[in-house]
Amino acid sequence: MEGKDIDFEDPTIRDDSAAGSPSRGPSAVWARCECMRSPAAERDVRLEVPVTAGGDMDGGGVLGHGGLRLLICFLGVFVCYFYYGILQETITRGTYGEGENKEKFRYALSLVFVQCVVNAIFAKLLIQFFDTKAKPDRTQSWLYAACSLSYLGAMVSSNSALQYVNYPTQVLGKSCKPIPVMLLGVTVLRKKYPLTKYLCVLLIVVGVALFMYKPKNTGPSGDDHVFGYGELLLLLSLTLDGLTGVSQDHMRAHFQTGSNQMMLHINLWSSLFLGAGIVFSGEVWEFMSFTERYPSIIYNILLFSLTSALGQTFIFMTVVYFGPLTCSIITTTRKFFTILASVILFSNPISGLQWVGTLLVFLGLGLDAKFGKGSKKPSH
Repeated sequence: MEGKDIDFEDPTIRDDSAAGSPSRGPSAVWARCECMRSPAAERDVRLEVPVTAGGDMDGGGVLGHGGLRLLICFLGVFVCYFYYGILQETITRGTYGEGENKEKFRYALSLVFVQCVVNAIFAKLLIQFFDTKAKPDRTQSWLYAACSLSYLGAMVSSNSALQYVNYPTQVLGKSCKPIPVMLLGVTVLRKKYPLTKYLCVLLIVVGVALFMYKPKNTGPSGDDHVFGYGELLLLLSLTLDGLTGVSQDHMRAHFQTGSNQMMLHINLWSSLFLGAGIVFSGEVWEFMSFTERYPSIIYNILLFSLTSALGQTFIFMTVVYFGPLTCSIITTTRKFFTILASVILFSNPISGLQWVGTLLVFLGLGLDAKFGKGSKKPSH
């Protein structure tokens, strides 16, 4: 969980981290993954893991040669999060019922609650089978609780935004995660970034501005707002994503928190907070009533949560065996094709100017993955 990230995405995870301390073999891979996302995650991935010696095209192992392993990682990330995006739009923007009884799904808290429970179960399984030799977790519980609040806020805001904006707008907005991460890194953590990083972020900002720009004469659709509730929710989600990243940086720096431990405890705290919220607000009963009227949505929700958790596994594998650059290229490509699929499958209109803005955003993300990795030293 996107990333990160850890910011979850599609999740909450960040894709743009550097390699960290050395590993001693496959058994240490999961113990060294230093990110939790996270739907948005598809929250991008921030992993502090090394590329293993088998990370080139000659690698062997269970998955065979490096080329086959890369293909499996690519298809795993692409298929899981591609389907994740389609399910998210189907659940949150679909119409249920017929005639005058048509209604929308408006239970964002309950949706995220199910996702957090599935993520926690998945993380527990990873710890059980892959982190058997991991060091004891010494991270303070209040840090997990604080991080889970910003993580929750980002996920709920992102899902709620789909009630007001189309899916391409949401995906593009969540792709701007480098902006709040950089701002908070400079202001809170006193980091210094290379000039190329600022130029890439500027390119992203220009692309978003072009995408959000709407001429006064918008035609018969009447969609003449420039910045409404949906955009505010996306801005809130991005800000909380940045705070989540800062919290996770603190945990990694001071407690060497492992990714699976982080994923487990943050999702447990999130499940606790959300469980209390949906019970005291009464949403849980409305959500259960909704699922009784439309039982097919239960399958979509469970599959939506499972694709998010499973997609993170393939992201971890990609970073471990091929590095964060390859992972960034795969996830950025996936996001672009998710927008394209949303336009085709759900008839979400995008103007020529918005396509230009979209291309600029993904160009900035791609250049940032390639050239924006300079050292980030704290200022004194």
